[in-house]
Amino acid sequence: MKEEMVQLAGQTVKVVTVQTAVVGSGAAGLNAASRLFSFGRRDLTLVTEGMNCGTSRNTGSDKQTYYKMTLAGEEADSVQAMAETLFSGGCVDGEHALAEAASSVRCFLRLVELGVPFPDGPYGEYVGYRTDHDLRRRATSAGPLTSKLMTEALEREVLEKGIPILDGYQAVRILTIGGQAAGLLCLNCKNPQSAKSRWLLVNCRSLVWATGGPAGMYLDSVYPAGHWGSTGAALEAGAAGQNLTEWQFGLASVSPRWNVSGTYMQALPRFLSTAPDGSDPREFLLDYFGDPASMCNHIFRKGYEWPFDVTKVRCGSSILDVLVFLETKRKGRRVVLDFLENPGGGELDAAALEPQAREYLTAAGACFGRPIDRLLQMNRPAVDFYRSRGVDLTKEPLEIALCAQHNNGGLKVNSWWETTLPGLFAVGEAAGTHGVTRPGGSALNAGQVGSLRAARYIAAKRTQPPMSATAFLNAVSSQVEALLTTPVDQDAESIRGQVANAQRRMSEAGGPFRRETGMAAALKEAQAELAQWGRSPVLPGELSLSFRYRDLLLSQQAYLFAMLSYLKNGGKSRGSALYHDPQGTLPTGLSEEFRHSLAEKGSEAIQEVRLTKEGPCALVRPRRPIPQREDFFENVWRSFRETGNVDGL
Repeated sequence: MKEEMVQLAGQTVKVVTVQTAVVGSGAAGLNAASRLFSFGRRDLTLVTEGMNCGTSRNTGSDKQTYYKMTLAGEEADSVQAMAETLFSGGCVDGEHALAEAASSVRCFLRLVELGVPFPDGPYGEYVGYRTDHDLRRRATSAGPLTSKLMTEALEREVLEKGIPILDGYQAVRILTIGGQAAGLLCLNCKNPQSAKSRWLLVNCRSLVWATGGPAGMYLDSVYPAGHWGSTGAALEAGAAGQNLTEWQFGLASVSPRWNVSGTYMQALPRFLSTAPDGSDPREFLLDYFGDPASMCNHIFRKGYEWPFDVTKVRCGSSILDVLVFLETKRKGRRVVLDFLENPGGGELDAAALEPQAREYLTAAGACFGRPIDRLLQMNRPAVDFYRSRGVDLTKEPLEIALCAQHNNGGLKVNSWWETTLPGLFAVGEAAGTHGVTRPGGSALNAGQVGSLRAARYIAAKRTQPPMSATAFLNAVSSQVEALLTTPVDQDAESIRGQVANAQRRMSEAGGPFRRETGMAAALKEAQAELAQWGRSPVLPGELSLSFRYRDLLLSQQAYLFAMLSYLKNGGKSRGSALYHDPQGTLPTGLSEEFRHSLAEKGSEAIQEVRLTKEGPCALVRPRRPIPQREDFFENVWRSFRETGNVDGL
C-alpha cells in the first residue's frame, strides 16, 4: 500500500494505492480481509468509518441465531436439502442457495476455531434448534451477542495478520474507470472540519463492499444507531439492485434497539399500551383476542415466528405486529412489554395453552410464575443484556415498536459475489442473496460464505496491480471535483431535520404497510431532495451527515421505485410487506388500510433495479435453479488440481 498527498480541485487529498480494498468492519468485511490474506493477497487494506460501528458488532436478540447444516443427532440433512430450504424462500437464485449451504459447515467451524463459543455436547456434537422458515434443527447460537463475538474473533485475526486498517473514513462515492470499479472517495469523518485532512482517495483494482444494508433510510429501525449503510453509492456507480422490495420487519425495543424475539415472547409478557407520558396503561391485546388463552398462544408463537409475515396476519402471530403498529402510529400511544405480571392478570393457566407452548415451557422447566421468572429460567443472559444497557426487566417495562430489521434484497451478485459492476464485490447484507423469506440466522452464514467466495475469486483471478496514482487521478478527477468542493459554512442551518423527515417518510411509505399513493409521493419527494443536495452549505460538523443523507436519498430513490414498480406490475403482498389492495381481503377486526391480496407462494420472478441518467429502471427475470453439478470425485479432483474450481460461473 502506497500513500501520497496531492492537490485536487483546490483541496489537499491523500491518495492510497492498493490492490484490494475492503469497505466495512463487520463480520463479513473482516472475514473478507482475513480470507484474502490467507489466500495470499498482501496488498490490501480495510476501510471503515469506525471499527466499533456497524450492525454485526452492535446487534442481537434473545439468543442470536447462526444458521448452518445440521451437525448433531439422528436428523438427516445434506447440502442439497439445505440449499432447497434457502431456495424455497422465493426470489432466490439457486447458485446462492447452493453455495451458502455447501460452505456453511466450513465457515461455522472456522468461527469455532477462532474462539466463538458455540455450544457443543459432551461428545462434540453442535446441537441445534429450529428457527423461523426452517424445517430442521440447523440453528445454533453463542448467546444474545453472537454476531458481536464473531466480529471480535475475526478482528483479532485481522490484527494478528497485520492487515492495514484505514479507520475513521466514510466511503461517499465509488469511482469507476472504463465501466469497472476503480476506487473510492472517502471523507475523514473523525475530522471533517479540517480542509487539510478532509479527503481520502483509494486507488484499487478490486473493491469488496461490506457496508451492510441501507439502514439509514428508516426512522423506525432496530439497526444500531451507528449503522447507515452505503448501498446508494454502489447503485449510483452502476451496480444493479435485486429484490429491493424485500425487507424484514419485526418487534423491537426502542432503547436500546434490540429484537424482542425468541424467549422474550415465549416467556409470555404482558403487552401494555400507555399514553405518551406513561399513564393510562391498558392491556390492549385483549380488545382484539377477547380471552387470555388465545392472546397467550399468539404471544408464544411470536417467539419463533418473530418477523412480520403477511401470511400470518389473518390467522397467525403477525396480528401482534399490526396491533402494536396501530397503537403507536395511528393512536399515538406507547407500547411496552411488562414481565412483572402475567397476561390477563393472575396466575399462568398452563392448561389453556396450546400443546406446543405448554410442552415447550414444561421441557424448559418454566411453566410457572411470572413472565420474568420464566425468562430468567429459560434465558438469563437475555435479562442480563438489558440490565447492562440500563433497563432492568425485573423492575420496569420495556418499550417496543415495529421496526425495520434486515434487507433481504440488496446488490445483485453472481456466484462469486461480484456485482454487475466488474471489480466490485458485495458481501454480507449489502448483497441481495436472500429472497422473500429466509431462515433466521441465515444472514450470518451468508455473510461468511459470500466473503469467503469473493476473497477466493479475487485472490485467484484479479491479480493485476493497481494503476499509478497519476493515471488514476487523471481518470477520476471529474467524478470527485464537485463533491470535494461541497460548500461548508459555519453559519449554515442544521440538516438533521431534513434527515429525520426523510427517514420518517420511508417508514411511512416503504415500511411493512404500503400504498401506491404513499410510495409515489415519497419517491417524488426523495428525487426532489436529491436534486437539491449540495446546493446549500452545510455545517462543518455535519459534512459526514450530509453525505449520509445523500446516500439515503439515492437508496430511497431505488427502493421506493422498486416497490412502486412491483405493485404497478401486479405484485401482491408477500414476506414482510402488506400492499394495500382495494379488491383484496380484509382481515377480521382491522381497518380498510389492511385490505390486501397474497402473492403466490414461492414466486420465481426476481426484480432488478438500476439507477441510470434517465432515472431508475426495473426488469423482472426468472430466478435461476439450483445448479446440477458434477459429483464424481475423480472429475472434481482433476478440475480442482487444474483450475482450483475458481471461474466465472
